[in-house]
Amino acid sequence: MKTTNRRAFIETTLKTTMAVAIGGPLILSSTEVFAGDRPVNLAAGSADALKFAQVPLGFDYKALEPSIDALTMEIHYTKHHTAYIKNVNDAIAADKLTFANEKEFFDNASKLSAKARNNGGGAWNHNFFWQSLTPAAASKFDGKIKDAITASFGSADQFKEAFKKEALARFGSGWVWLISDNGKLKIASTTNQDNPLFDNATVKGTPVLALDVWEHAYYLKYQNRRNEYIDGWWNVVNWNEVNKRLG
Repeated sequence: MKTTNRRAFIETTLKTTMAVAIGGPLILSSTEVFAGDRPVNLAAGSADALKFAQVPLGFDYKALEPSIDALTMEIHYTKHHTAYIKNVNDAIAADKLTFANEKEFFDNASKLSAKARNNGGGAWNHNFFWQSLTPAAASKFDGKIKDAITASFGSADQFKEAFKKEALARFGSGWVWLISDNGKLKIASTTNQDNPLFDNATVKGTPVLALDVWEHAYYLKYQNRRNEYIDGWWNVVNWNEVNKRLG
C-alpha cells in the first residue's frame, strides 16, 4: 500500500470510528465478566454506578507481528476501543441507566438505545478480544480446551476449518465466537458489536474465544484478504486464557 493511500486510509478509519462509535466500550477480566457479582441498585450518576473500562493490552503493539501488525494494534486499541469506552459511559449517564453490572446490561440489550447497546458491545467485545491474544510463543493449544474441542468438533483441524468458514461467511462487520452452551462448545457469529450475551442473541452461550472480523482489525496488513488474517490469528491465540474461561 502506498504511503499516501495508507495515510488516507488511517484518517478515514479514525473518522469513521468516531462517527460510528456513538456509545462506550466495556472492559473487565474474564472472571469479572462472568461472575456478575457487583452490588445491585446503583444510582445512575453516582460514584459507584456501572462504568465500562479499558483493560490493559498486556503486550506491546508490535508483540503480535507478523500475524497482527503494530500500527493496526495501536489504532485498534487507542482509537476504536477507546471511543467505544467513552461513548458507552456517556450513554449510561445520558440514559440514566441503573444496571448493577455488565450481565444486567446485556440481559437488557434489546431495550437499550442504539448508542448504549452498540458501544457497550464494542467495549466488552474488545476487552475480551485483547485478553484472547498473546505473543506466539507464550501459549500452547493444550489442556481442557483441546479436549473440549476434540469432543465437540472431532479434531483441532476440523474446529479451525469450521471456525474459519463461519468467519469468512460473516458478511460485513462482526465477530465470530466459540461459546460454551451448558458444556457443549459451539461456533457462532454476530453482526456489528453484538455478542452471545445479549438477551436477543440468535445463539446464546458463554464466550470462551472471539475473533474480530471488522475490517479495521486487519485491513492495513491484509487489505481484503480476511482468510490470511484468520490464518495468522491462530498463531497468537491465548489458549491459556481460554482454558481459564472453561473453568
